[in-house]
Amino acid sequence: MTEPWFGAKKTLTLTLAKRLMATAEQEIAARGWAMYVAISDDSGTPILVASVNGAQLASYEISVKKARAAVHFRRPTKVWEERVRGGAPNVMSLPGVVASEGGMPLVVDGEVVGAVGISGGTGAEDGVIAQAVLDTLKDLA
Repeated sequence: MTEPWFGAKKTLTLTLAKRLMATAEQEIAARGWAMYVAISDDSGTPILVASVNGAQLASYEISVKKARAAVHFRRPTKVWEERVRGGAPNVMSLPGVVASEGGMPLVVDGEVVGAVGISGGTGAEDGVIAQAVLDTLKDLA
């Protein structure tokens, strides 16, 4: 009898990451916003990062960090924003926390397969684009 040494792990493919990026690009362009989009794998490592409509350079790093935080903590970065606003600034001492909306884990069948991080607009605007990416994933999964 063969031991099941390795389980079946879902992974975010480059093909799917490109499709999710296309959604983000379309949504950003339709609104005339300028943003960075980061799509990461389940370790928080970027698969794709793109500047849409000439986003400010600072948004590159922020988008990557939002995606990484969403994967590592397995929750939207908006959660940390709400905690800080609710009077718990101590959460900012946790390594890797980004307390700004726009980072969301990508979940398929209960497994975190990656994340999206959006930066360049207000937190709420970043969240709109991240949600559009999640909606596309739900339609495809």
